[in-house]
Amino acid sequence: MINDPIADMLTRIRNAALQKHRYVNVRTSKLITALLSVMKETGFVLDFANDENGRETRVFLRYHLNKFSLIQGLKRISSPGRRIYVGWQDVPVVQNGLGLALVSTSKGIMSGQKAKNEKVGGEFMCTIW
Repeated sequence: MINDPIADMLTRIRNAALQKHRYVNVRTSKLITALLSVMKETGFVLDFANDENGRETRVFLRYHLNKFSLIQGLKRISSPGRRIYVGWQDVPVVQNGLGLALVSTSKGIMSGQKAKNEKVGGEFMCTIW
């Protein structure tokens, strides 16, 4: 049993990127699918697809010139034991705008920049750079 599926997904992606794997399988949930869709929109992953029985999602990682992963680091900020909430003014900028802050808002999961533009705050899930 996994207590924190988001931390598990981030760890699997981090380890696969360090080993230069083409793809990695992660457990499926609506929250993980929403996080992956934002990561796909911003260009950190190529694509993701659910398997036929709906238990796992295959995440295709993106590399620059087939050498360096675009994901250099992932960090879980809010955890099940310690929730971190931010207002729209307090959403941090990751790596001077080159990274991505994922925020769970009342309008759904979105990037930190989009949350600032729409002036909504929420739970600060993780950062990707």
